[in-house]
Amino acid sequence: MTLGFNKLAWLFFILLCSALLNACSTLKQFDSPVAVRSMNTDEYIRIKRGDVLTSNRPSAASIETIKVAGLDVSACLNLDNPGHECIAALLQTSGINDERRLSTLSELWVQQALSTSQTTAAEARLHAWLQAARYAYAYLFFTNRSAGERAFEDRQTQVRDYYNLAVQETATILFEAHGQSSNVSSDIAPFSMSGWLIKTDLSGTNIAQSEQPIHNLFAAPSLAFTGLRSQYRRDGFGAELVADRSVKTNAGVLTRNSDSKDHVAARPTWSEMPYPVVTALLRFESDSLADILATTEVTFAVYDPYRYFATQLYEQHIPLAGHFTAGYGLWLAQAGFARQSIRTLLGREQNFDKPHVYLMQPYDPDRRVILMIHGLASSPEAWVNVANEIMGDEILREKFQVWQVYYPTNIPIPINHFEIRNAINAVFHHYDPQGSATASNNMVVIGHSMGGVIARLMVSSSDNLMHELLQDVEFKPKQLQRIEERLGPILKFSPMPEVSRAIFITAPHRGTPFAGQRLGRFVAGMIKLPLTILEDFADVLQGSADASGTNPKHRLYLPNSIDNLKADDSFILASAKLPISSTVDYHSIIARTHSDGKLEDSDDGLVPYQSAHLPEAVSETVIVSGHSVQETAAAILEIKRILFDDLENTAAINIIN
Repeated sequence: MTLGFNKLAWLFFILLCSALLNACSTLKQFDSPVAVRSMNTDEYIRIKRGDVLTSNRPSAASIETIKVAGLDVSACLNLDNPGHECIAALLQTSGINDERRLSTLSELWVQQALSTSQTTAAEARLHAWLQAARYAYAYLFFTNRSAGERAFEDRQTQVRDYYNLAVQETATILFEAHGQSSNVSSDIAPFSMSGWLIKTDLSGTNIAQSEQPIHNLFAAPSLAFTGLRSQYRRDGFGAELVADRSVKTNAGVLTRNSDSKDHVAARPTWSEMPYPVVTALLRFESDSLADILATTEVTFAVYDPYRYFATQLYEQHIPLAGHFTAGYGLWLAQAGFARQSIRTLLGREQNFDKPHVYLMQPYDPDRRVILMIHGLASSPEAWVNVANEIMGDEILREKFQVWQVYYPTNIPIPINHFEIRNAINAVFHHYDPQGSATASNNMVVIGHSMGGVIARLMVSSSDNLMHELLQDVEFKPKQLQRIEERLGPILKFSPMPEVSRAIFITAPHRGTPFAGQRLGRFVAGMIKLPLTILEDFADVLQGSADASGTNPKHRLYLPNSIDNLKADDSFILASAKLPISSTVDYHSIIARTHSDGKLEDSDDGLVPYQSAHLPEAVSETVIVSGHSVQETAAAILEIKRILFDDLENTAAINIIN
């Protein structure tokens, strides 16, 4: 009995093992549900960072959410059949947290918006972009975690980009539909479009204060520039836009009325940047996630990125995006300065006979002014990278605002100096007649070449300049007093009190041999002074005893700018001796074409070292370069060093006081 039982037990055990082995053998016929393989770094980054904006396909995070919701991925991504059913299903599906749901919905609406053609009705395009912005907004501000708690997450960066793009495209559509070629008013009434009630809030910018209409609206990220070393922007919340409110005149320059012959009374022209940059937001004014998802009201808000670094939304500190190169680059690209500067030198631009001051950003009373003055046959293009680097530096941008002078370089230096002063004073008088604002004090003036000579005059006292210039001229009886009254405002001046620091770059303080050489004399002979200047000074020229010119030593004549730059010119010789204000710190940046040889004998191809050298300068930097040294990296770094030192010194003085 025992033996029989044992045999049966062994037989059962063998049969059981056989069955198990057969089962295991059957399982081996199928692949494991989980497999693994190695990915390279490129593939990993594409999966991790790729989304509808970079690959025209929704991100891995959105596809995973669609799968978790039990939806058909191919149906949700089918652009021929808009995925409204998929979107509705995602809204109803339980078991998915709000972050995953809202971020996916935003991306799907971006996909829908991108798939619409420009021929599609504006209402349809607007609706898709507003929906994309709505869900992105809800994700950022109405989920369990704050934006700060997700600061290092790739998904939040993606959703922020969806929002920013949606605002950018919404702004473009709204401008095309309601704002093109019209003045922007601060009290724009709410209007309806695509089922939405759209309000505006322009309190964050002064764009509504300008009388010039907006002709066009550009998305700053869509602009690519050549000729600029860098593009400076600030990452953050909102769309980076550029408004075109340029005046279509000569090189974008506003010209004066030339019927006044009174130099003192004539008002020089100035203007703010004709291509202002702004940052736009879409605010969904609701206090709960349910309200956000149900509302059909939205506020289009605009901010000045120079004034506003951040905003407060739902008790969160939100950094604002900003682009600080786009407006400047677009202005230079559209202005046509290069061609006009040569025509102006030769007197071919008769309408341009007065300096024009450009404010590179909306006037800010709390930022100090950096004034840039270009040289002969030049324009604001001389400062392309200098201004861009200063405006691109976060610290300098916070403390300074850049103004640029554009002036006719054929006109005599003392007249240009006089008119540039008038132009600057006109700006100060308009914005700060009491002179109490930070902007009206401690100005830094930077002048290149002939602009450096003008900058030196701005911080100098004229002393007996007029007497020295007129001492060898004989006048008709009773004409001297009249001529002194006429020339007095131009040749009698004191240091501008607004200026506390000056930087002279390859400035020919004692003239240049080039002006007296054959080529220089040839160019000078081709120059024609503006008719308005000749008419203004005709009575003065007629006051000399030998106006006919038979005795050059005893006649008064009107030189052009190149005449003024001759090494033996009476004006340049006299102005080089004028005392610079003791309250002004000044610096020299000087170029030399070669590093070998004595410094005292060097030049930059146009200006000798001995002419540019000022013994009492706070600092002198010599750079191996040609005459346009201001655009070299070494010169820009030196300018920035001087500005940073100035900020430290100013801060120390304020602490002491």
